[in-house]
Amino acid sequence: MTDQLRTVNIRLFAVVAMIFIFVSSGAFGIEDMVSSSGPGLTIVMLLALPVFWAMPMALVCSELGSALPEEGGYYAWTRRAMGEFWGFQCGWWAWTCQWVDSAVYIALVQGYVATWWPQLNGWELWLIGAALIAVFAYTNIRGLNIIALSSVVFTVVIVAPFLVEIVLGFAKWHGSPLQPFVPPGQSVGSSLNLGLAVGVWMYSGYDSMSTIAGEVHSPRRLIPRGLMIAMPIVVALYVLPTLAGLAGVGRWSEWATTGGISFVEITKALGGPVLGYVMLGVAVISNMALYQDYLTSGSRPAYSMAEDRLLPKALTRAHPRYGTPFVSILFLAGLNLVLIIGSFANLVVIDVFLNMLYYLLIFVAAIRLRQKEPGLERPFRIWGGTATLVAICAPAIFIALLTLYTNAIDTSTTIFGHASFSIFGWTFGWYGIGGVIAMCTGPVAYLFFKKTLGGRPLDGEPAVAPTDVSA
Repeated sequence: MTDQLRTVNIRLFAVVAMIFIFVSSGAFGIEDMVSSSGPGLTIVMLLALPVFWAMPMALVCSELGSALPEEGGYYAWTRRAMGEFWGFQCGWWAWTCQWVDSAVYIALVQGYVATWWPQLNGWELWLIGAALIAVFAYTNIRGLNIIALSSVVFTVVIVAPFLVEIVLGFAKWHGSPLQPFVPPGQSVGSSLNLGLAVGVWMYSGYDSMSTIAGEVHSPRRLIPRGLMIAMPIVVALYVLPTLAGLAGVGRWSEWATTGGISFVEITKALGGPVLGYVMLGVAVISNMALYQDYLTSGSRPAYSMAEDRLLPKALTRAHPRYGTPFVSILFLAGLNLVLIIGSFANLVVIDVFLNMLYYLLIFVAAIRLRQKEPGLERPFRIWGGTATLVAICAPAIFIALLTLYTNAIDTSTTIFGHASFSIFGWTFGWYGIGGVIAMCTGPVAYLFFKKTLGGRPLDGEPAVAPTDVSA
């Protein structure tokens, strides 16, 4: 049924722009790394994580995407490599993660609006968020060509003020931007906690372009090239603005995304109030761009899972004129309308946890496919054999596991007045509790949909009738 979807010609620079938005959309968020981990350690992480986290993910996605350029991306890869159950878990965890992840960006826009107009009440802010969701749902239904073009425009608008901030910051260089290496009184280990989680988050998203491969002409050529071009651009636009801000403004201990010195305040200090307001507008535009593109990516795994009779058939409906999975898009947008009623902290409590889980499955799928199908055509192939691939993936797998652990024990988020929960002598924060609950929904959902819908075997044989599944 994938042939219902319209394939479009997207130029390489548009693919790079979309990947830039998926992964970065600006350096906003790094401020929390600086104050929690220290200037020196932050820069080290911003330079090391591309090598040990982003590069393995980009390489794996390039190899798998060139071998299996299918709609749904990582869901299709994991299903092919590890079977229906694990394919469903990868797709489900990624999809449910997108319920939260995409809503977060609208919630952040609402936060900026509330700062400008504090007199607005909760329902007025919700209506603003709902209007944005409606606009971007419409652009998504209209097709990938509009998403690609708007992504290019968004990228230019986002990057331009950061380039100005870089020039101004280096022109006003004073002191050492790398000192102190870690906050006074903290060890390197303790300084890694929040900074590592933020850094991993900032360098995630290289898998997202794969989900729309079935709607792009020549995905085997375009997407791997786009990944390789976008990655150094993202690194530069993280490291250089951070260095420029530390060199030109300093005051690293006061840096914070909200309630402290953000890139908006840094740009204002370097270039004056007008430039500061421009950067504030760009912060809003950055979140809008993220929402638009993640609505695109997040709606596709559900479409592919529904094609395989693992989610309701209605999600496979394509728009008769635009050839887009409009029901899946509207479903995700509808969930976002509900989720933006809650607070930002409640939205992000499970996000990183689910991300790490399905990223782990992507790495395992790449290794398993090398063993299971060594003869599979891979136009983009990571050099070396399976052992080399394991060595390349190992640091990223370790980082994902470490991030899961640090999130599980993190107690910085308070819900209903409580920051943690203890069981059998182990103390877990809400990230861990929410993450484990969200993880368990995967097997439960699989059993339910397998029982009621039957699934579709990989070899193309007729699916088992739902009534026969229990046999």
